[in-house]
Amino acid sequence: MPRVSREQTDKNRLLIEAASARLFKEHGFDGVSVADIMASAGLTHGGFYGHFESKDELAALACAKAFEESAARWRSIGKDGADEPALLDALAKHYLSAKQRDQPGLGCPANSLAADVGREDASKPVRSVYTRGLKTLIDILMSFSKARQTKKSRRRALARMSMLIGAVTLARAVRDDPLSDEILEAAREHLRLDCE
Repeated sequence: MPRVSREQTDKNRLLIEAASARLFKEHGFDGVSVADIMASAGLTHGGFYGHFESKDELAALACAKAFEESAARWRSIGKDGADEPALLDALAKHYLSAKQRDQPGLGCPANSLAADVGREDASKPVRSVYTRGLKTLIDILMSFSKARQTKKSRRRALARMSMLIGAVTLARAVRDDPLSDEILEAAREHLRLDCE
């Protein structure tokens, strides 16, 4: 059997990381097996350990990849140079949307992985990766304000982040009820008023 080229090996690894990031966000760490990940990537189960030592290692890498993607989306919102209310409104429209609620595999890991990461042992690598990713998003959120960064502005950013994550989490939990849309709408409205 011919060996796979280095280039193909690298492509396969990226496929595995992308598939795992999506599947972990959709189903949680315990709801996805190595076989599920490899099948989603279009690869055989046996090839997994040629790329990763364990599912825990892949969970940490997938979490990091998912946060990198979210951070890039958040930074792109902040690139237009608008003022804080406009930037926060744009983020709220993106984050507090039916798409974020209904497609967790394509959304932000801050909300879709929070419960799973919270159940992981503190020694698992995904815990520190999640913490770093969350801190990055908080820093981006703080950068939306042109004002001098203070303890008060950080607390405001933490409260805003909590509202974003909490609203999507609750909206997902009750997505079959009109309450779901109400939660998203109320959070968007509150974030708009928070800047006034």
